[in-house]
This record gives sequence, C-alpha cells and structure tokens, in this order.
Amino acid sequence: MEIKWLGHAAFMIKTSTHKILIDPWISNPLSPISLQDLEKPTHILLTHDHFDHMGEAIDIAKNSKAPILGTYELTLEVAEKGIPETQTIPMNIGGTVKLGDGVEVYMTPALHTANRGAPSGFVISTPEGTVYHAGDTALFRDMELLSQLFQLDVALLPIGSVFTMGPREAAIATQLLRAARVVPMHYNTFPLIRQDPEDFKTRVEATSPSRVYVMKPGDVLKI
Repeated sequence: MEIKWLGHAAFMIKTSTHKILIDPWISNPLSPISLQDLEKPTHILLTHDHFDHMGEAIDIAKNSKAPILGTYELTLEVAEKGIPETQTIPMNIGGTVKLGDGVEVYMTPALHTANRGAPSGFVISTPEGTVYHAGDTALFRDMELLSQLFQLDVALLPIGSVFTMGPREAAIATQLLRAARVVPMHYNTFPLIRQDPEDFKTRVEATSPSRVYVMKPGDVLKI
C-alpha cells in the first residue's frame, strides 16, 4: 500500500487493486501536482462538502468516471452538480461499503460542520493495510472505539487547530486510536492553521508508542 499526501487533507491511497482519492482539493496552495497530473482514481471519498475538501471532486469524477462516496445528503449534492446518481455511493456514519477485492470503507463520525449532511471520516480496510482518515474533526472520546473495531496501520489526523484539532488534542487522539503510524495533515495551508508538526511529533512520542511521519506534500508512505 502507498499513501501519497497531496497537501491539506487530500490523499491518494493506492493498493494493488484500487486508487482511492480522499478530499481532492488538488488546487490547494501546497499541492505538489496539477489537476492534469493527477492519476485517475478508482474511487473518490468525501468527508464533507467544505470547499477545501470537496475541491475538484466533480471535475475529477467526470473525467475518471470514479464513483463518489459520501453521506447520503452529500451524494445528492454532487448529483445536482452533474454527477449521475449511478456514479455515487451514498452511505452514512457507522456504515460499511465493500469496494471489492477485500477493500472496505467504514464511515466514522467527525466533530465539525458541513453545508449539507454530516461531516465524517473514513476507515479504509484492505488486505494490504488499514488507514483512518479523520476528516475535519475535534477530539472526541469515541475515537477509542475505532481501536477496538480496527487494527489501524495509519491514522491521518488534522493538527491545524482553529477549524479542527490542534497538536495537543491530536496527540491525545493518537493515544485513543493506537495506530501504528500517524501522519499530521490539515495544517500550514494558510496562515490561520499554521502549526509546527514537530511539536505534534514530540507530544506523541512522549505519550504513545505510535510513530509519527511528518510528510511533505508529494511524499509517499509505504506500508
């Protein structure tokens, strides 16, 4: 499995059978690629419909024909923007969708807001590893339940504060999740969410056995 950070909260998760694109704001200021350089995904996951997460999902879906997964209300929204309903996969918090070849997507709650529907996160479970993308969220105690449901290989956690958890809260989230590896995201894209990821790393190393990988946009983590 390969996890490529495309800046902000955008990631491409590649397995031997799938290319799963999450929150594709590819035009974000930290993006290492242009929309034209983006590999065609097999699936697009949207945690919520804020501009910095929905990004260019509509254009990417039209070009790639990849289905969009999100809450029921979010799939209605993308259908209104020109994506056929047959190219959407509606789901809701606590539900699981099977994508084939042993790949499953479980939708988690997220403490945040959305224009329509509810904000969410995703656990992507594959034969090659299990990844949690927290979406935009505050710290919440039920993260501990995810460690009981899944053996997480990687957790992708926001640390920007203001709109999400900051380094202090994300370090506590790491303790609850018990993921083997943690990658900070959703920071330094613009001044309001400027953070030092090394501060997060120091906090985690002092309180958890999880290993922190501070990635640069364009970096690939292989597990």
